[in-house]
Amino acid sequence: MGLKVYLTTMRILSFFFIMLFGLFSFSQNQEKRLQVQNASVLDTSSFSNSKSKSGDLYNEKATIDQYLIISHLRDTTYVDTTLSIHKEYKFNYLRKDNFELISFSNIGQTYNSLSKDITSNSTLPLFGLRARHFNYMEVEDINYYYVPTPFTELFFKTAFEQGQVLDAFFTVNTSPQFNFSIAYKGLRSLGNYQHILTSTGNFRFTTNYHTKNNRYNLVAHMVTQDLLNQENGGIKDEDIDNFQSGNEDFIDRAVFDPQFENAENILRGKRFYLNHEYIVVKSNDSIANSMTIGQTINFEDKYYEYYQSQQNDFFGESFVSTILDRTTLENFQNRFYFNYNNFVLGEFQFNFDYNDFNYGYDNVTVLNNDIIPNRIKGTILTVGANYNKKIGKLYLKGELSANISGDFDGSLLVGSAKYKFNDNTLIKARLKLNSSAPNYNYLLYQSNYINYNWYNKDTFENINSRQFVVGLNSSKIANVTLDYTNIDNYTFFSKLDDDLVKPYQSSEQIDYLKVKVSREIRYGNFALDNSIMYQNVLNGNQILNVPDFITRNTLYYSNHFFKKALFLQTGITLNYFTEYNMDAYDPLLAEFYVQNNTKIGNFPRLDFFINAKIRQTRIFFKAEHFNAAFTGYNYFSAPNYPYRDFAIRFGLVWDFFL
Repeated sequence: MGLKVYLTTMRILSFFFIMLFGLFSFSQNQEKRLQVQNASVLDTSSFSNSKSKSGDLYNEKATIDQYLIISHLRDTTYVDTTLSIHKEYKFNYLRKDNFELISFSNIGQTYNSLSKDITSNSTLPLFGLRARHFNYMEVEDINYYYVPTPFTELFFKTAFEQGQVLDAFFTVNTSPQFNFSIAYKGLRSLGNYQHILTSTGNFRFTTNYHTKNNRYNLVAHMVTQDLLNQENGGIKDEDIDNFQSGNEDFIDRAVFDPQFENAENILRGKRFYLNHEYIVVKSNDSIANSMTIGQTINFEDKYYEYYQSQQNDFFGESFVSTILDRTTLENFQNRFYFNYNNFVLGEFQFNFDYNDFNYGYDNVTVLNNDIIPNRIKGTILTVGANYNKKIGKLYLKGELSANISGDFDGSLLVGSAKYKFNDNTLIKARLKLNSSAPNYNYLLYQSNYINYNWYNKDTFENINSRQFVVGLNSSKIANVTLDYTNIDNYTFFSKLDDDLVKPYQSSEQIDYLKVKVSREIRYGNFALDNSIMYQNVLNGNQILNVPDFITRNTLYYSNHFFKKALFLQTGITLNYFTEYNMDAYDPLLAEFYVQNNTKIGNFPRLDFFINAKIRQTRIFFKAEHFNAAFTGYNYFSAPNYPYRDFAIRFGLVWDFFL
């Protein structure tokens, strides 16, 4: 077994270095070389193109800071082609730093949360099925672009057994006023255990337009997503000892018999989003005020389906032998807003929202003489206001919204402030008060499994949360964040009454504290990047379980080679969290639930990586969890769901500026 792993490792290493040498040779033959002076700042090299435009003029060169990325809040940054340790942390399926998550064994499955964000940013209930939403792209995940020349980015990474993940993106400005982008992220991975195949797809199309006088602006996107997982319920209780023993007969994980091998769930969604506005009064040297009117339309259609070819006692008794549960949500939001901006007073926005929602199932269920309705639908009218103001180095921001009509009460108040002392030091604070109904999964659920039928809309109260966050960002001291949350009517899934999962709402007030500290220490070409989080649930620790400590420490070396044509980073990352009662996973609900019988944690995860950058290509090679065999097989992502074994994976991110 050891010889086989060694030979496989050497083959992949050989391929990696051959590919690296080939790209390096290619870069040496180009007239224009990318000159990177500092890998921690944005790339500012130029790209030659005699047909590129800037405004109404043709230029021979376009600089990297002209390739703009625009968020849904109209904040703007630009394309970053550098290689840093933070790019290493984001080189994963989610393309986000997953410090506070632990993945399941196969890519594309769900993630268990090592910390909790138990507040909401909405006055309305969410769809639920939160375990399937980690890779579901929401409105805030979609960006818009402005580029002087066509821009393409390719993301590729190997998966587990017969698969890979590819994210391909292209954007172009057909004129200085009009841009569109098209992208698709696809995944297929068989996995190392029986019946855990994943197959997902995220298609995105965006566009933005503005008139030549910049009075009318429009951004829009269309997104379609389908996220399919085969589900097996994890390995059986009697196989836990076989997994932890390290017995060679069970190193091939395909020999384990899971709880079942006949189920799958899929989350599908499509969204059409439009935000457009017209500047009625435009500020200039003689006019200190500006006024804008705008509209946002957001229509989203989601459905979740759980299919199981034969009933299984894992979920209890059922009405029928073949299980097919389907949950749908249609949500239409129409917002009208008015902006007033005064140089002295600041920027004000007033908005009026109309929400039409339709959630539920096709049939009414009668259980124990109780009628469980099939729909929660209606309309909600919401009013809100926003405020922004910059006073010297102080930034103030506020948001207020409240439901004034409809079946759901809800309110949101957010106030934040930032003070920038200098380029190296920033202090910030935020207060958020929220009251909103629990997710639809808690309020109404129907299934062919008898236990999974409930209606709590009239009995569950609003979740009321109060969150205070204060932070310090300092490159010379550290990045420190203190987050304190107080919450009433906390809602959760558990097996409190019997051996089957049901929703509950706590009458106990919960206080939750977490403190995160991050600091990088550099010495020459070596660096030690550290992140540590401390958490404490002051009460309610039987219904809100988190580890006391989470830590990630990366020791790495970085340097330029071959006259700075190649930038290389290599090092080792340690991930660790203390032992605690980790939430369990329910594949029927696509939710995690509280359990207090099985402690998981206290196992280190060591990753060795070699990353390289040649021109606009970043290459990533990693030996994941290489300590698996010699630190013990006690690693799990949830009860009965083992974490990943040692694996070698590689991939790249390739940017093209045409």
